[in-house]
Amino acid sequence: MVDSGRESLVSSAGGVLLARTLSCSGLDKAMSAALAPWRTSRSVHDPAKVLLDLVTAVALGGDCAADVAVVRAQPEVFGPVASDASVSRLIATLAGDVDAAITAIRAARATARERVWRRQRPLPGVGTQVIIDLDATLVTAHSDKQGAAPTFKSGFGFHPMLAFCDHGIAGSGEALAGLLRPGCAGANSAADHISVLDAALAQLPEHERENVVVRTDTGGGVKDFLHHITDLGLQYSVGFYGMPPIVEALSRVPRQAWRAALDSDGAPRDGAQVAELTRYLPDTLRGWPAGMRVIARRERPHPGAQLRLTDDNGWRITCFATNTRGWSIPDLEVRHRQRARAEDRIRNLKDTGLTNLPFHGFAQNQIWLEITLLAADLLAWTQLLAFGTHPARRWEPKRLRLRLLAWPGASSPPGGAASYGCPAAGPGVTSSKPASPHYNPPEHPAQSRRPRTQEHRREPQRRNPTLPTTTTPHLQPQTTSIKQQVKDRG
Repeated sequence: MVDSGRESLVSSAGGVLLARTLSCSGLDKAMSAALAPWRTSRSVHDPAKVLLDLVTAVALGGDCAADVAVVRAQPEVFGPVASDASVSRLIATLAGDVDAAITAIRAARATARERVWRRQRPLPGVGTQVIIDLDATLVTAHSDKQGAAPTFKSGFGFHPMLAFCDHGIAGSGEALAGLLRPGCAGANSAADHISVLDAALAQLPEHERENVVVRTDTGGGVKDFLHHITDLGLQYSVGFYGMPPIVEALSRVPRQAWRAALDSDGAPRDGAQVAELTRYLPDTLRGWPAGMRVIARRERPHPGAQLRLTDDNGWRITCFATNTRGWSIPDLEVRHRQRARAEDRIRNLKDTGLTNLPFHGFAQNQIWLEITLLAADLLAWTQLLAFGTHPARRWEPKRLRLRLLAWPGASSPPGGAASYGCPAAGPGVTSSKPASPHYNPPEHPAQSRRPRTQEHRREPQRRNPTLPTTTTPHLQPQTTSIKQQVKDRG
């Protein structure tokens, strides 16, 4: 029997985490100030609230503007939500001056990011490398949309270029910037790489920008882009195409110059070797930035693998260029190979609204791309602030939604403090206390336990790990020191 009479039920109680993150990061206030020029005197809804409600819907799994209905159905959690018509009008209004709107949205996001990083830096240590991954991906258009064009893979759609901040093995990553391009756009466009990199750098706190390492595949291995990175005083690690001068240099490398390559855990990898080619490059390789090093990796192809034209004497050859000094060659090669994490970030972004661009107009879809980037950041910041070193911080969006955000709950009675009761057990989360000093769940009354009868004692034990809390986590701004918080609680 389905009972719809219990109005206190909340279908996505885990979504309160997202609402708390919007508040504690200051994104709601920053966005409200940034979009103030688009609010008329007769507006009922704040444009920032409308936009962030749509961002929340996408973070919860939506993939079109109509999915804001999921947020609208829970006013006790997300407050009053605009109608579909109001959402569509806002997107059309922002698209009317798309460059100014995107600039405002990005400025608000950068302000919120700086506040989040100030409270909980996503990377270990101070002054460590901040790696920005740049890569392009294909987004299929199933109808004739403005700006859609044939792609190099015989498809039809768009070819956006994206930039991500890699959190390493401790976390997932943040979506820094994106540039929507027609499907026929090239993967090795220096101008597009420069535009996306500059937008990504503007998203980082100013004191972190000097530590940036730019990492791309061979699409970024073009002279103008590398000169731009060098002029900014940054480091890079980019794929390098196996052109004829590289093949010539490989023939000059002595056997003793090859060293064992490493796996990601630091152990030697069987059948793989690395060597630096810089001193063996011919003089015909000109026009590249000063200080560039070229490093090659060779590995025996796996049985059954199809050989390529760039293979040399049975070895599978890959090359990359870098200007980093003071690292061993195997460590530099491992760092570059970890660029594959960008593929995971792209896949997760497509699970967060980028699988399909829902509008017909190119400008509207540019706004949608910014919405998906906001949704990806909202999920990443929630994991960073709420879970710290807990494994849940590394969950991908699908798992996070299934195991946490989509949990049902019951809201508190009207007039009381805002709290939402959730089931006491769930898969994958085992910690029963806050994973971060900024994660302050409310106190709970002791839960009643049913008496353990003889029948219960005969039941086998089942593994059913518990969530860190059974009610809504409160991500509060840190106004006192951690020691003072512990003293007050004691």
